[in-house]
Amino acid sequence: MTHRDGLIVLSGGMDSVTLLYEYQSSISLAVSFDYGSKHNAQEIPFARLHCERLGIEHLTIPLGFMGKYFRSALLQGGGDIPKGSYDEENMSATVVPFRNGIMLSIAAGLAESRGLKRVYIANHFGDHAIYPDCRASFIRPMHEAIAAGTGNGVEVTAPYTDISKGDIARHGKQLGINYAETWSCYEGGSIQCGCCATCVERREAMREAGIDDPTQYKD
Repeated sequence: MTHRDGLIVLSGGMDSVTLLYEYQSSISLAVSFDYGSKHNAQEIPFARLHCERLGIEHLTIPLGFMGKYFRSALLQGGGDIPKGSYDEENMSATVVPFRNGIMLSIAAGLAESRGLKRVYIANHFGDHAIYPDCRASFIRPMHEAIAAGTGNGVEVTAPYTDISKGDIARHGKQLGINYAETWSCYEGGSIQCGCCATCVERREAMREAGIDDPTQYKD
């Protein structure tokens, strides 16, 4: 029997929910961060739903200072979410400065407090060009710093770093995940818009994986 010695950073989106199911036997705690994004209110309930279903403890930690002081179109009051293709020009506006660094630091402290050895994060290759804190060149030194800076040598585990969102969707298909119970749209609202860059990426990933997209979209 696998020992549950891991904590997962769980947004409620496709990637982290897939990671949750794939590594559920190693995870005892899931953490979502409410950092003032336009879609936190839609994502976090899905994170909670999946944890309840799997019998995994779930915490939501407020990081209101990010929404208050940081600048990003992803945050409340931060301007319009770009529409169209998932490329650098469109998506650079949605970068939240050092978001993964901040969240991994808090997750590492929480893991050490709980005596857990591993922090799981679902960054993937498709985000590398746009989000600096999703790249292997960030994850590797962050892992080293966290291992050195925690008394129990907490490790960062990021198994999707070198694969695409389409690959992640293939994992989810094999795991039988219902992606209607995940949220991607950066706009928030009651229904995913279907045409912002992250919705476009979501649709393309499911198409690549041969999944009949169950998501309800506005467009």
